[in-house]
Parts: sequence; C-alpha cells; structure tokens
Amino acid sequence: MVISVPRLVIAAPSSGSGKTTVATGLMAAFASRGLAVSPHKVGPDYIDPGYHALATGRVGRNLDAYLCGTELIAPLFAHGAHGCDLAVVEGVMGLYDGAAGEGELASTAQVAKLLRAPVVLVVDASSQSRSVAALVHGFASWDPEVRVAGVILNKVGSSRHEEMLREALDESGVPVLGVLRRAAQVGTPSRHLGLVPVAERHAAAVDSVAAMASQVREGCDLDGLLALARSAPALSGAAWEAAAAVVSSPPPPLPVPTLGAAPPDPRHRPERPRPQTPDGLRVVAVAGGAAFTFSYAEHAELLTAAGAEVVTFDPLRDEQLPDGTGGLVIGGGFPEVYAPELSANEPLRKAVAELAFGGAPVAAECAGLLYLSRELDGQPMCGVLDVSARMSERLTLGYRDAVAVSDSALAVAGTRMRGHEFHRTVVEPGAGAAPAWGVRAPERRVEGFVQQGVHASYLHTHWASQPGVARRFVERCRTS
Repeated sequence: MVISVPRLVIAAPSSGSGKTTVATGLMAAFASRGLAVSPHKVGPDYIDPGYHALATGRVGRNLDAYLCGTELIAPLFAHGAHGCDLAVVEGVMGLYDGAAGEGELASTAQVAKLLRAPVVLVVDASSQSRSVAALVHGFASWDPEVRVAGVILNKVGSSRHEEMLREALDESGVPVLGVLRRAAQVGTPSRHLGLVPVAERHAAAVDSVAAMASQVREGCDLDGLLALARSAPALSGAAWEAAAAVVSSPPPPLPVPTLGAAPPDPRHRPERPRPQTPDGLRVVAVAGGAAFTFSYAEHAELLTAAGAEVVTFDPLRDEQLPDGTGGLVIGGGFPEVYAPELSANEPLRKAVAELAFGGAPVAAECAGLLYLSRELDGQPMCGVLDVSARMSERLTLGYRDAVAVSDSALAVAGTRMRGHEFHRTVVEPGAGAAPAWGVRAPERRVEGFVQQGVHASYLHTHWASQPGVARRFVERCRTS
C-alpha cells in the first residue's frame, strides 16, 4: 500500500514558541478552504488534539513513538489521515527533544523522519534579530535526515523587526513561510497541567481557534505551505486498522482470580446479572464530559472491534450509567477541578460502586483512579478503592516502562507496556495489596490497584501498542 497524503510537521526550537497557535491556525485555515485536514500531535498530550479537532472537524490523533513503538507511527498516521487532502502534525517540546535518556526516541524529529515529512520551524522572534539565522541554521543542519524546509516567525514586533529577521534568514537558505505579529486574542488559558481543554470552554475555544486561523491566513503563505506539504514523498505500508489489530492480538486467557488479591471488601455486594444489548454485545461505558477529557481515539475503536458497544456518559451530568453497561472505562482529565460537582452526583457514584463491587471490569487511568477513591480533597467519591486522593505541589511527569504485577481485566501478570504519568495529585496508599504495575524508572516501585474487576492506576497507556488489552477487557465483560 502507498500512503501519499500531503503532510507538514510543525516544530519549534522549544516549548512556548507558538506551535499550537500555528498548527491549529493552519488546520483551521486550510479546512476553511474546503480541504479535508487530518490533525495529529506528537507525544502523549491529550489537550492540544481537542483544539485540533475543533479546527478540522476530525478526531485529533496522537503519534507517540515511545508509547506505541516506532513501527506504528506511519500506520497510525495513515489510519487517521485516510481520505484527507492534507495532514498537519504538531510537534512536542523542541524539535529534537524526546524521552529522557533515550536519544531521539519520541521526539518530533524522529516522527518527522518516520513520516518523511517536511518540517516547518516556528521561531519566537520576540527578543532577537540577526541571531535568528544562527538558530535556524543550527536546527536545520543538526540532523541531515530532518528536512527543515521553512520558518514561521512568531511574535514579531514591527515591520522593521520583520525586515531585519528576513534579511538575516536570506543567508540561511531556509525560506520564511510566515510572519505572525504579537496578538493576545489568540491566547488560550492555562492551569496546573497546561491548556484548559476545549470541553471546558467550548464557546471561548471556538473564538480562539477562529482567531488563530485569521492570524495564520493573514501572516502565512498558505499556497507555499500546501506546495511544501505536497512535496512529501509517498510512504509504503498498510494503515493501522482496529479490527485487524484485535484479530492478530493474542487471545485473552480466561478470567482467573486476582494474584495476591486483597481481602473481600466489606461493602461488596453479591453480583447480579447485568443486562446485555439486544444483539448480545456488552456495553462499555466510557467517561467523558468536562471532567474526563483525556482519551485516545484508538481505545474506543479497539473496544468496538473487539465486540463492545461503546457509549459515552458524563459523570458531571448523568445520574445513571448507560443501559446495559457491562464494563467501564474512566480515563484521564481534571476531576480535581470538578470534585464538588462529581461528589454531588451521588446517584452515579453509587451506580459506579455497585458495578465495580459486582465484579464488572473497570479500567481507570489517573483521573479515573481519583474518581474511584474514597475521597478527593475531602470530597466523597465513588469509594470503590479505600484510598484518599489530594492535590499536591509536585508535578509528576514522564514516560514509564511498566510490567503488570497482577492478573487483571486488562492484562495477565508479566505483560509489559509503556505508559506516561502527568498529574499533580497523590493517592494514599499509592498501591494496593495487588498492585497494577511495577514501574522501573525513575525509581523502582509498584503502583495502582487490582481489585475484583478493577484495574486503576496513574499510568496512561496507548492500547494500540497492546490491542490484546481491549480484547481481554471485552471478553471479561462477557464472562463477568
């Protein structure tokens, strides 16, 4: 199979240079021309893809070489970009920054090479003039396999400033494809974990994306950028498909008792049969809404391919789980911001606890772990896990190599996966009698909880790297 989607990678020398503004603005500007634009984000970030989706009307997708492996980058890209006229890939951090201690792994540069895509460097020019040429020359020459094919100058102060920058860059051999002046209206609010997600400020986010598109249209050479994207050579190989991934994954072992399981919870309620959908499929309820915005699109696709009916619910608004729920997935987000509202929805908290204590499979990552706790910052949560959660001053951030410690609804003990942690909360205790994962770095430890059908952990994982996770989860839905 030949993949010939025109594509650009939007990179920068460092974080804070304006990648998100430029990438999102380009997506929206090209979409307004009637092009089908496929949005992508390098790395594990969940928030930027929400703005990308708003700009393009398509699902924002991540390309993470650490979580998924280098071999899946091109197939996942082709899957997301199928049928599109153009793909725009927003980078992460600085162009050559990747996983700590792993060289170029998971860097924007590595992804650009895997996609054979031209790179456009977004440079914050607010405090420099002629030095910009040295900076661009350094980035363009550092790795000959990375094609830095254009520059967009951001935060330019005046016409005279622009003139000096262009004169300097004439000597670099890298063309200027855009100049953006300082514009506060394109800013988006941030808090303890980065930008505020689209789901929490939809109307304002629409305005922000429109402002980004307007600024990019006025300041960038869209025809030149499109021609550059079309210069990307074809890629060979097949697109990733959830159905094929699930079929080719190892068959899930039959459910077994949890290794090292904790004593029965005194609040455990005898299991009662749960309804099925008319066609015999189990409903897998997936938490969404403003408090639970972190998820990878491939997870729902894999669950569907494994035979589940995926239904989204909002723990801030819905008082009951979807009809026929046989399994529950609660991903990441900001429950700490909405703790009072989540706590006030007592009917749903009780429904979640009843489902979990009845033995149904529950997969909870980070925010999901907090929601299943006894309390979060003093606010009662679902009480499925006998842990207390609270905000912390310390940011926990980084990639993790992990191995499943206990048999669970997601994996058998010994299964290896890579994950990512990103939170400013702590839970006490940090692990149960049957931990979820053993983590190798930055220090050796166990973390998370396996309890009946519950698998709860701070670790964010990408199931495309281990599609058997989704298959096992749905099988457990059928047998629990």
